[in-house]
Amino acid sequence: MTEHEERKYRRLDAHALRGLAHPLRMQLLAALRQRGPATASQLASRLGESSGATSYHLRQLAAHGFVEDAPEQGKGRERWWRAVEEGVDFDGTEFEGAGPEVRGAVEMFLHEIAHTHARELSTWLGTRDHWPKAWQRATDMSDMTLRLTPELAAELTHKVHDLIDDYRNRVPDADTPGAEQVRVHTHLFPIETD
Repeated sequence: MTEHEERKYRRLDAHALRGLAHPLRMQLLAALRQRGPATASQLASRLGESSGATSYHLRQLAAHGFVEDAPEQGKGRERWWRAVEEGVDFDGTEFEGAGPEVRGAVEMFLHEIAHTHARELSTWLGTRDHWPKAWQRATDMSDMTLRLTPELAAELTHKVHDLIDDYRNRVPDADTPGAEQVRVHTHLFPIETD
C-alpha cells in the first residue's frame, strides 16, 4: 500500500464527480475534512445554510460514498457525519470526450475549487491581524512565472506534491504548542504571452 492510499484519497470517476459537483456539497465535504465530524445543523450554522439543505446534500454525498455516519459522536437522535476520505484525485484527461453532463460537472467542480481557494485566501487576509506574529511571518502569497514544457511542468507539480507530503509526515501532535492546520494551494497553468 502506498502512502497515497494510506491517506485515503479517492479517484473521481464520472459518477462520483456528478455526485460531488455542487457548491454546497463541496463546502460540506471540505468542512468535514478540515474540522471533523458534525451534524447537519452544525454545518448549516457554520456555512450559513438551512439544516434542510445541509441534510439533503449530506445524504447525496453519502449516496456517492463521500460521507458516512459517525454514530460514536452523537447522543440521542442527532445524526453525525464524517468524511470517508481525506481528499480526491482528479485527472481531467479521464473526462476527455465525455458528454455535456459530465463536462458540465467537471467545469463546476474546477470552478468551485478556484472559488474556494480565493475565499480561503480572502478570509486569511481579513483575519491575519488576529494571528500571532509568528504565523503572520510564516505565511506566503507568492507567484512566479517560468518557461516550461508540459513534461517539466508535470515534473515540477510532482516534486511540489512530494515536498508537501514530506511535511505531512512531520505533523506535530495535536497538543504541540503553536501547531495549527494550514492550507496550501498550488496552481500551475500556461498563460498567453502575446
